[in-house]
Amino acid sequence: MLNFLPSIDRYIFRLVFVPMLGVFALAASLLMLDKMLRLFDFVAVEGGPVAVVFKMLGALIPEYASLAIPLGLLLGVLLAFRKLATSSELDTMRAVGLSYNRLLRVPYGIALVLVAVNVALVFYIQPVSRYYYEQMEYELRSGALGASIKVGEFTTLADRMALRIEESEDEGRRLIGIFARVANPKGQVLSISAREGAFLATRDNPDTIILRLTEGTIIQDTGTKEGGGNTPRVLSFSRHDLPIDLPAIEQFRARGDATREYILPELLSIGWSGKSAPRERDASVASFNFRLVEIVMMLLMPLLAVALAIPPKRSTSALGVFVSIVMVVAYHKINQYGEDVAALGRLDPILALWVPFVIFAALIIWMYYRVAYVPGGQAIGALETAFAKLSKRVAKLFRRRRPRGHPAPPDLAAAE
Repeated sequence: MLNFLPSIDRYIFRLVFVPMLGVFALAASLLMLDKMLRLFDFVAVEGGPVAVVFKMLGALIPEYASLAIPLGLLLGVLLAFRKLATSSELDTMRAVGLSYNRLLRVPYGIALVLVAVNVALVFYIQPVSRYYYEQMEYELRSGALGASIKVGEFTTLADRMALRIEESEDEGRRLIGIFARVANPKGQVLSISAREGAFLATRDNPDTIILRLTEGTIIQDTGTKEGGGNTPRVLSFSRHDLPIDLPAIEQFRARGDATREYILPELLSIGWSGKSAPRERDASVASFNFRLVEIVMMLLMPLLAVALAIPPKRSTSALGVFVSIVMVVAYHKINQYGEDVAALGRLDPILALWVPFVIFAALIIWMYYRVAYVPGGQAIGALETAFAKLSKRVAKLFRRRRPRGHPAPPDLAAAE
């Protein structure tokens, strides 16, 4: 598929692509794992089905992908060039006349493809999927997903029925140990107990479901008095269908209550419309600039990766990997703070978001210039020196010293 590329470009593509996919999968998995634990706890508390957790996680994939893609691009290029540098292949390529700009041709081709993917995610897919996630969370809280009946607790339905279920098996399709108490407007009360049961949907009336009970007893209190006391009726049944009116559930709000739920045309129409309220306009403009600046920054990731990938000569320091992650995460947090401030109307979005971008971009270009055009230049040379000294001191603290006058082990004595 890549035969039209020169062999050096195919080689760099393989070096970049494999770790990039690995970092992307690892970052997305860690983000989803943390959210999965919270969702399992939330769904368990609300009494919802387990399948809802995976649907909600699926709705969050675009949001996590938009964060993992820039990080994967950065670390993919960084690890590729670090391998070239530590194996002296980079010196050979430079000796035959290949500049850093030439070697970055393939990484920038990959970056352009990922930028297009991230544009679709950030401006179109992510807002809709986020709304879908909020809708599922609302329905779970309200009981629209079948989460209103909790095992081991009394649940009130339609204000006239109390239901308790001891156990639930087969994802709620088999209910064990059922007790129900039903009252009608005339004051009559039915107390029903059954060994098993199951909920069945009705085609004629979607607002009513059938609770089919198996092997139980009905105690009916008619409200009449004979001999000074109530005379209940006791009936046994092998199967009994109990209709249950579902409680009315308020419809979920329309998409757009939160600014992050707007797609690109909606952001532009609200942010640059004189009819919009000032607060909505500020929030829309801030959200648009935040998404845009995050995407544009991806074009500088290959330069940052190369600047931090080249360790000092005769060194295998991985400090650049750590610094790159810190820089990207810190810049993302600064952008989030800038968006919040701009959305409140306290600061112009250009100042809140694009000024940090210009500063960060200038720093990246300077770092790349030091590595690519200054002989022996290092982007983080001072940090590398300080880190090397610190590492030596830490190693001395943990190095095992032999006490004075204590004979050395036989193998060491022989070596000496």
